[in-house]
Amino acid sequence: MSETTTGGGRRISRRTLLIGGSAAGLGAGVAAFAARDELARMWWRLPGVDKPREAGVVDQPGAEWIAASGANWRRADRPDDYVIDRVVIHVVQGGYDDAVRVFRDPEHGAAAHYVVRRDGHIAQLVRELDVAFHAGNRAYNERSVGIEHEGFVSEPRSFTDPMYRASARLTASICERYGIPRDREHIVGHVEVPGTDHTDPGRHWDWDRYIRLVRAVRVARTAK
Repeated sequence: MSETTTGGGRRISRRTLLIGGSAAGLGAGVAAFAARDELARMWWRLPGVDKPREAGVVDQPGAEWIAASGANWRRADRPDDYVIDRVVIHVVQGGYDDAVRVFRDPEHGAAAHYVVRRDGHIAQLVRELDVAFHAGNRAYNERSVGIEHEGFVSEPRSFTDPMYRASARLTASICERYGIPRDREHIVGHVEVPGTDHTDPGRHWDWDRYIRLVRAVRVARTAK
């Protein structure tokens, strides 16, 4: 992306100039701030500033890429347009293959970023920079990464040690990528999303164990 140097030597990106210049023309006060915020979310749609994307690239090392239907997520440029500050934990109420199948179905209307299998295998279906329709709440969709787990909320045996450990490593990596605190305020269940009618991950999901595992993971922080 091109940059401009100010008189003081500070470098300003083309994106900053596009957003700042457009917002300045709208006047001061609340209206300007609102317009600035909206422009920040839309900047990448302008000609020449589209963020490069490579098909099949995953955010989580070792994950398998399986693309969800484009009807089940929305293109974005997170965290530049929407801050990511939550991880939402889901349970499929079915198997791994069931989750993958419905997330690839354009009629389903929903998909999570990741699906974790009982043996710890992880599939990524939506890029983290995009908004997946997983939480049943638009604001939470925009601010979170959704992780689906195969199994049933009523069956404690659904949640295996390999699943917990793989999911914890994934969550810890997401937290490091976006500076998310590794606590229960920021790592939440689907049931805790405002306005949801879901109950997952359910009473058999061991939150104490999970948060301990997430906090125990040491990963190198990478810029997003």
